[in-house]
Amino acid sequence: MNSYERDHEAVRRLLASCRPAVPPGVAARAAGRGRRLLHARRAVCALGWALLVAAAVAFCVWAALTEPWTARPPGTAPPWDDW
Repeated sequence: MNSYERDHEAVRRLLASCRPAVPPGVAARAAGRGRRLLHARRAVCALGWALLVAAAVAFCVWAALTEPWTARPPGTAPPWDDW
């Protein structure tokens, strides 16, 4: 008997045997747990988006106030004429 036949026979024995009783209320508990997990996942996702928007707003405010794209005033660094 090869491994395929042994596996096949084991599956047949499992299917022929009596199925165990499922405790009452399993479906309700599973649905409640799924609902809680979904709620937690949505809350984490909403928090992540809120942090991303807050970071984008903070960056825009910083960029508007400091204007990093403009040239520095000439008085901030000494001239360098030693070429």
